[in-house]
Amino acid sequence: MLDRKNRAPVLDMGGPTLSERVRRNLHTLRLDWVLYAMLLPTIVFFVIFRVWPIWNMRLAFFTYKAKTAWEWAGLKYFQQIFATPQFGNILKNTLIISFMKYVLLFPFFVIFAILLSEMRMHRCRKVVQVISYLPHFLGWVVIAGIWINFLSYDGAVSEILSWFGVSPSNHMTNRNSIRWILFLSEGWRSMGWDSIIYYTTIIGISPSLYEAAEMDGATRLQVIRHIVLPALLAPMSTMFILNLGYFMSAGFDQVLNFSNAAVQNTIDILDTYIYRVGIQNGQYSLASAVGLFKGVVGMVLVLCTHVTSKKLTGEGVW
Repeated sequence: MLDRKNRAPVLDMGGPTLSERVRRNLHTLRLDWVLYAMLLPTIVFFVIFRVWPIWNMRLAFFTYKAKTAWEWAGLKYFQQIFATPQFGNILKNTLIISFMKYVLLFPFFVIFAILLSEMRMHRCRKVVQVISYLPHFLGWVVIAGIWINFLSYDGAVSEILSWFGVSPSNHMTNRNSIRWILFLSEGWRSMGWDSIIYYTTIIGISPSLYEAAEMDGATRLQVIRHIVLPALLAPMSTMFILNLGYFMSAGFDQVLNFSNAAVQNTIDILDTYIYRVGIQNGQYSLASAVGLFKGVVGMVLVLCTHVTSKKLTGEGVW
C-alpha cells in the first residue's frame, strides 16, 4: 500500500475553461471574418423572416389591436377557421396540389438525374443541364405569362390541336386541367434544379463499383438497381422528408399567378386564403391562426416521416 506522500501528482485533465473557449472563438472569428461577413446577411434574413415570426404567431390567440394592447381570444380564431364553409374545399385543394407537387413529381427528379448520368456525350449532357436549370431562375410571374400565352384560346397548344381537328379552348380556365397545369409547370421549373443533389451523388459513387459490376457482366439496369439507387437512398429520404414540411403550402406564388375567376375554387389553397384574409381584409389574427395550423401540421408530417424512414430504411433527416 503506497504512502500518500509517494503518490504521483494527479493531472488536471479537464477541458478548456470558458474564457479560453471565448478567446479561441474570437481568434477564429478574426481569422475568418470575411466568411462570417458573407454569412451575416443570411443569418439576418432567417432571424427576421423565420425566427421572429415564430414569436409573433401568438397573435393567433389574441385579437389584434393596432393602437392598444392585444386582447386574449383563446381558440376563437381556430374555431372560426373550421366553421368557415369554404375552409374544407380550401384544405382539400391544398392537399391535392401538394400531393401532386411533392409526391407525384418527386420520382421524376431522381429519374432525370439518372438519365443525365447515363448520357455518354459530355457536351450534350452539359447542354441539357444548362437548359434544365434555367427555368429555376425565372420568377413565377414570368413563368405564368409564358404558360398563359402558350395555353390560351389562340395559343400554341390550341393552334397545334386545330391541325388535328380539335376545336381551340382556353386551358387556363378549364377546371379539369388547371391542377395538371400547375403540376407540369412546377416540373418544368424544378426538374433540373432539384435533380442536382441526386446527380452529384451519382457522380460521387466509387468507379471501382462500376468496374466490379462490369466484370460480373451486369447490365445497365442492374447497375442502376444495385449500385445507383442504394446510393441515392439517403438523399432521397432526406429531401422527401424536408419537402413534406411544405406540404400545407402548395406554392403561393405559383397558384396566385395562375389563378383566375374561372378556376379559383379549384386551386384556392391555404396560402391564398391567408393572403385574402390577412393582407387584403386586415384580419391578422385569423390569418395567423391559419398559418400556425399550417406550421404545426408540417412539423408533425416531418417528424412522423422521419421516424418511419428511420425504422424502414435507417435513413432520416438527423
